[in-house]
Amino acid sequence: MTTPATTVPLSSSLVEAKANQRALFFLAAVMLVNALSYGTIIPLLYPYTARFGIDAFGLSMLFVSFSLFQFLATPIIGRLSDIYGRRPLLLISLFGTSLSLALFASATSIWMLFLARILDGITGGNMSVAQAVIADRLHGKERAKAFGLLGASFGFGFLAGPAIGGLLSEISLTAPFWFASGLALLATVFGYFFLKESLHPDHRSEHGTEPVLNFHKLSSALKLPVRGLLLLTVLMTSLAHNDFILGFQSFTNDILKLSPKTIGLLFASFGVVSIIMQGVGIRFLLTHVKNHEKIILVSQISSAVVVAALALTHSLLTFAAVLFFYMFVSSPIFTIVQSMISERTDPTKQGEVLGISSSYMSLGQIIGPTIAGLLALTNIRLVFVAGGLLYGISFLISWWASAKAQLHARVTDPS
Repeated sequence: MTTPATTVPLSSSLVEAKANQRALFFLAAVMLVNALSYGTIIPLLYPYTARFGIDAFGLSMLFVSFSLFQFLATPIIGRLSDIYGRRPLLLISLFGTSLSLALFASATSIWMLFLARILDGITGGNMSVAQAVIADRLHGKERAKAFGLLGASFGFGFLAGPAIGGLLSEISLTAPFWFASGLALLATVFGYFFLKESLHPDHRSEHGTEPVLNFHKLSSALKLPVRGLLLLTVLMTSLAHNDFILGFQSFTNDILKLSPKTIGLLFASFGVVSIIMQGVGIRFLLTHVKNHEKIILVSQISSAVVVAALALTHSLLTFAAVLFFYMFVSSPIFTIVQSMISERTDPTKQGEVLGISSSYMSLGQIIGPTIAGLLALTNIRLVFVAGGLLYGISFLISWWASAKAQLHARVTDPS
């Protein structure tokens, strides 16, 4: 006769497995909504906001307002989720995204546009909370697979989003923003009814006194041998890429005079190249090129030349051809540099150091568009020249890091 003691644990584990499966499905949907929302609206921000009299510099300030408040709010949202639980913070973040997009679509003045982007930035920390839900529920290989699923969901959404936005823009320029707002609202309602709290009451943090933004850690991390230079590489590469993003917006709208539909479809095609490189290309490079530093150096110097070359293009055909080449050569940089940082980090401090690396990427999202916006006031083509120079500086820093790493290896292992 089977005793209850043998059946209860099995039943409990099945219930837990189903709950984890539902949670993972919801989190994948959250990442899809994030990517669809971002991908749907980003290519169309400039054509839409230009109706309010916003120029390239004004557009850069819209980018900065979002990134700055996301940079400030994300660690606060993460800390609050440690105290009050993941579910309420995740739902608040999703609803804030929906509200901000609706406000943006219904804006009647410039200040409403900025208010909408700031609100979206403040509530834009759902990625870190979603990752925390996975960390609460899953362990080992299952956790790694779950993170991979989130990444795949985001990648698919970022591929489909610009195409959807471009097609919806044929209805009206506000249609893509209402679509993205509705998606976020639908995810909020779904999460309210189906997502269970993942953080056990016994594991919740006290309010504590540690600052949520530890700027001392950000600055002191740069002093670390080799790893500090790699973190500086992350910052400079993020500066260059976000400078390019604003240049893309301004150039396609003001110089090439492309329609919102064409801009969206062009942006989507870059997503295809990025997914191919992330899924196949980088793996091929890592398998066949043992010297990962060499991959980084070639990618950075190639990106410097290609981005600067964009300043010389005058037609959609040449612009698109150079852009496709840029997506191929720049794709490995962030992935491999992050891997190199992780390899040089103590296992007990992986989260802290990779978090610092993410902070430097966020700083690039703030400073890069600011540089681009100021240059665009003089000449939009200067934005691409600046992007090339920033990639060139990133190349020099990586070369220095590689030299220091080789020197360190010879000192620690003279044989």
